[in-house]
Amino acid sequence: MPQPRPFRQVDVFSSVPFMGNPLAVVLGADGLDGAQMQAIARWTGLSETTFVLAPRDPAADYRVRIFSPETEFPFAGHPTLGTAHALLDAGMRPKGAHIVQECGVGLVPIERQAGGVLAFQAPPCTARPLDPALLPLLQTALGGAPVAAGSVVEMGIRWLCVPLANAAACLASNADIAALTALLAAARADGLALYGAHAAGGPADYEVRVLLSEHGALVEDPVTGSANACIAQLLKGGDYTVRQGTCLQRDGRVSVRFRNGHAWIGGACLTVIAGSILA
Repeated sequence: MPQPRPFRQVDVFSSVPFMGNPLAVVLGADGLDGAQMQAIARWTGLSETTFVLAPRDPAADYRVRIFSPETEFPFAGHPTLGTAHALLDAGMRPKGAHIVQECGVGLVPIERQAGGVLAFQAPPCTARPLDPALLPLLQTALGGAPVAAGSVVEMGIRWLCVPLANAAACLASNADIAALTALLAAARADGLALYGAHAAGGPADYEVRVLLSEHGALVEDPVTGSANACIAQLLKGGDYTVRQGTCLQRDGRVSVRFRNGHAWIGGACLTVIAGSILA
């Protein structure tokens, strides 16, 4: 029998409503099975919907399952921050100094920073260079834009991360969906993450765009925590900021900070809908 469960819709990676990446969060989801969760995620129609469950690991504050309309992910970035924000908004008190999320990749620490920003410690990842034989297909997928290299970085989701000459080149990329679909299949990647540096004094240090092929259609993700975490593994060094979502008339903002060899991916979150869902 369906019952009312607390529900939040959160705008992630933005301090301004409706300019980030939306996330649906079902709190108190114990008792729902995977098929029910998948049906709800399909119904919300958002890139991800999360379901908060009692933790299995005593070190965790909660356990989360993350679903797109089509599948379950072991980890994703904007759902990690958005779920933690929704729980804090609902009155959760973490057990320790950090919020600890349990998910498919294990335990993920999340910290509260100044100005209401939340940041997660990027989980371990693996990286491999893109097969040079695929570079011509990559160039075609980017509408002929010159590219020299790419890396497939896996962090629960596999992103093909490609550096471009600068932020302007990133914004100007016009993807060919047929070539992109073939490229992602050949590279065994879930999506393409482009990044290019802004000039000094720009709106951020880097511009990022994330492109996916869904049922043969081109989809651009507004702001992507896991892709930014994967890019951070390739840009290890000083702290920096990212703007993402510009081509979608969004203004997502991501902060990347390095501590003790770990990248922390941060952003502001806002609750835009609070209520209950019958599930």
